[in-house]
Amino acid sequence: MAALMAHDNKTDKPSAPAPSGSGRACVIVFGNEKGGSGKSTSAMHVAIALLRLGYRVGTMDLDARQATLTRYMKNRFDFIVRTRGEIPMPEHLAIEKSEASTVERQQEEDRTFFHLALAEMCMVCDFIIVDTPGADGFLSRLAHSHADILVTPMNDSHIDLDLLGDVDPETHAVRGPSVYTKMVAEQRALRAARDGGTIDWIVTRNRLGHVISRSRRDIGALLEDMAARFDFRLAPGFGERVIFRDLFLKGLTLLDLREDKDNPLTLSQIAARQEVRQLVRAIAPEKIRGHRRPAAVC
Repeated sequence: MAALMAHDNKTDKPSAPAPSGSGRACVIVFGNEKGGSGKSTSAMHVAIALLRLGYRVGTMDLDARQATLTRYMKNRFDFIVRTRGEIPMPEHLAIEKSEASTVERQQEEDRTFFHLALAEMCMVCDFIIVDTPGADGFLSRLAHSHADILVTPMNDSHIDLDLLGDVDPETHAVRGPSVYTKMVAEQRALRAARDGGTIDWIVTRNRLGHVISRSRRDIGALLEDMAARFDFRLAPGFGERVIFRDLFLKGLTLLDLREDKDNPLTLSQIAARQEVRQLVRAIAPEKIRGHRRPAAVC
């Protein structure tokens, strides 16, 4: 079942889902089969950045159990009500996993709800941001197959890297794709067969340490090799910063912080905002939906 946090603009549900390649909305899926990689934080910051650039944005949370993005949105709504602040808020849908009695019925209901939600947002949005669970599952795969852009945040560790590629422990050579990369390849094939569309895959490195260690250099070299082999792009991710956890509780993002002479941004906050801008530049929304009049400077 889909639950909606909406604004004043409402539309009737179309009778059939709009394909993601229809040109009406660009679907950006944040996916990784490992939890704690920063998917929800990245998804929220990209959504607000696009709103502040003047685009119409919708968000979907497919992880109803953890519901991190949904709780983030609720915190944001509560902040708006409490402070009467004028900060942008996207349309938001949370899709709960079906509890039907059989796997076939569960998948049928999950597919129906996802397609209806996608179709509804395609009517009113330029971009749809989808946050997926940190585990393999039918809903996650379905969302991946509808992605125009797939963003995979990963922590800077060999554990996270193992989801992308099989690395020889002795030679550190990439022997082939790992479980998540194989799944992405399957969804790319399904997308191409369904509507001829392609999935632009972006991998970001989150929680980079401040010290450039040998391990960090090795992971960087392996990612460069995997990017060429498995057809993804590398983009800057977000550093390990306490500010992200603090902002979650308020429902805010770095782009909501105002710089003034009485409350200047810290160097860490300025650096973090730059990381958000770099990720948005990698997505390049202006090439997809043209330039919009910014709602605020970000």
